[in-house]
Parts: sequence; C-alpha cells; structure tokens
Amino acid sequence: MSASKAIVLLSGGLDSSTSAAQAIADGYELIALSLDYGQRHDRELIAAKRIADYLGIKEHFVVNVNLAQWGGSALTDQSVTVPTDGVKPDVIPITYVPGRNTVFLAIALSLAEAKGAEAIYLGINAVDYSGYPDCRPEYLEAVQHLATLSSKAGLEGNTPKLVAPLVMDSKVDIVNRALRLGVPIHLTWSCYQGEDEACGLCDSCRIRDRALIDAGRSDLATLVGQDLYDQENRCAILVS
Repeated sequence: MSASKAIVLLSGGLDSSTSAAQAIADGYELIALSLDYGQRHDRELIAAKRIADYLGIKEHFVVNVNLAQWGGSALTDQSVTVPTDGVKPDVIPITYVPGRNTVFLAIALSLAEAKGAEAIYLGINAVDYSGYPDCRPEYLEAVQHLATLSSKAGLEGNTPKLVAPLVMDSKVDIVNRALRLGVPIHLTWSCYQGEDEACGLCDSCRIRDRALIDAGRSDLATLVGQDLYDQENRCAILVS
C-alpha cells in the first residue's frame, strides 16, 4: 500500500527543510514545490534541490512567478538595500514580499489537488521571525477556509490540510527538531543575500545564528566564534 502524498513548500531554508523532514516522519510521500519568484539570488533554489535530493524526494517542481516585476520588497528589488541593523520589534521589515505566501499557497493547492495530495506542509513560524503577517496561525486558518470554498476537492470533502508544524516553535526548537530529524542543516540556505557565504547580518542570518548557538551548534552558525549577543533583540553584536 502506497503512502499518502503531501506537498511541501521547499525554499531551501532551515524551516522549510525541517518541515519537509517532519512530513516524511509523519509518513507522507513528498512532492516538493519551490518558487522562483524573482528573488535576489538563486542560492535558495540550489539549496532546495540539494535538500530534495538528500531527503529522497522524487518529484520536485520549480515554478516561475516573477513578483520582481513590481518589486515592493528588498528581496525582489535590487535597488532596495537589505537591512542589516537587526530585527526591530513590531516593525514589518522591507524584506516582506507582498502577497508571497498567498501566491505560494494558491499554487501549492493547485498542485495538491492535481496530485491527490492530502496535505501541504510549510515552514512558516510566528515566534522567532521577522514579523511577516502571512506567517501567523490566523492567516493559515483563513487560507484553509478559502481552500475548502474554492476547490472541487473542497466541495467533495477532500480539502488538502495545511500543516505548519513549526508555526509556534521557537527558532531553537526548530534547530533541535531539525537535528532530531536528521536535516542536513549545512546544506540549507537562509541568507537574504546571494554571496558565496551567508552574510551573517541580515535578519534571517541573525535569527538563525542565535538559535544555532543557543542550541549548542555554533559550528553551524555563520558567525563562528562570535558569541556576543543582544539578548533583548536577539541580534548579533558584531565584533569589528
């Protein structure tokens, strides 16, 4: 008897890779979906391919949806500088991409319905994150309701379930889960920049490095050996 299918939104970052590994642990046969949305670089797409291969995911779709045509984010507009001054509480940063998760989930729902998948796994997180509105549980609940109303599968009582296993985890919890599940953290890419090495300064790098160090895996952090941190803002204090 074949395993039930699930779609995983796979960006190549730590969170989505851990979500994929969790789906496999939950007994699903995975189909990976990555989006080339006009982001600043292709490093995360390269990482997504490596992660899919490592986890033995046989089907991996990469869909081009060029949100960079209208910009509106430092991640899709090369003229906008990626902020490097740390995460600011209650401020949605310029790295927020308008409508990104809604677009991604619409495509994932289409793929799930076409493939007969029972679930869609995604790595959104509402605890240690940059304040994006489309990473909250209430957002996910709304999209789940929309999926039921907008599809043949939904009308027939077979709406794919949206599963966000990390949504209420701290970043340290995510690192520990990744380690338990055997996620190849060294193959993941979370940096907003597309250089040869992660910058260690953008919000994504700061949050990731803080969690890796707190979890006792400073060897996997970008800023190896730099262990001075602002605990209140959870941001690295870089030593010049």
